[in-house]
Amino acid sequence: MKRRHFIQASLAAAATGAPGSAANAEAARKNKPALTVAHITDVHIRPKDFIPARFKKSLEHLKTYKMDFVLNGGDSIFAADYKDVTRESMLAQWATWDDCIKSLSGFEVYSCIGNHDPWWQAPSKDDEMYGVAYAAKRAGMPHRYYSFTKKNWHFIILDGNNPGVSLDPEQMTWLEKELENVPADHYVLLMGHYPILTVTAAWAGGQHKDHVALRKLFYKHKDKVKVCLSGHNHLLDSNVFNDVHYFCNGAMSGYWWEKGDEQSAGPYYYQETAPGYAILKLYEDGTVENHYHEHKF
Repeated sequence: MKRRHFIQASLAAAATGAPGSAANAEAARKNKPALTVAHITDVHIRPKDFIPARFKKSLEHLKTYKMDFVLNGGDSIFAADYKDVTRESMLAQWATWDDCIKSLSGFEVYSCIGNHDPWWQAPSKDDEMYGVAYAAKRAGMPHRYYSFTKKNWHFIILDGNNPGVSLDPEQMTWLEKELENVPADHYVLLMGHYPILTVTAAWAGGQHKDHVALRKLFYKHKDKVKVCLSGHNHLLDSNVFNDVHYFCNGAMSGYWWEKGDEQSAGPYYYQETAPGYAILKLYEDGTVENHYHEHKF
């Protein structure tokens, strides 16, 4: 299978020395990532044709990398948000997700909510399946936004499903406190469904409307905040601003598992981006590598 790597790295030069020397051993130790993490996003799974089988094959390929856990960037299911989506259709999509994600048994999967995951057509807002809370439950999340720590990296999962794509005031206050409380010797990776900063917003939109406030907050904690992951736009995009790496990592589904259209650069591509996923290497010194792997399933 052909594979394209999209790499953004900032690594110290390796120490030199003869094979087996103490200098080489020290260089190897320093260059070993603290964590290797898979980032999948925009799976858009549904019980149609051979889509579940293709997703399972892509997960088997993903598992060939020695990853520690998986980050899922939302839009896990095809679409529960349209006006004609019934309860039965929404549940069938989540059941398909549950079945497929069994392929990752043995790995922790940390998810966020995409715009297509919540079901808004419930008969009332009191319905247990209405909205973001139920989608978060089905995705195995403790809350619609949350955090956790692995090694000396702190992971913050955001919910941008608010008017104009933004963090609500409660969540913003929580994020401010969360960053204040991260120890000085730890680094931060944030993941949300929507890009906070992306080149592709120039023609595709989809960027957080509160990106200025977030940018200023990240700069306040510039010694901690190192990475922001997103999806949503189905486009592969990497940029660095104020030493924060912003990776918008395409889409597992590419053109929603379909062949594509006149703008697709290849079969299953969304515009110039092939379907795929990312493998990130996070280092103890706060540096990062982001490798995007195309799949052909």
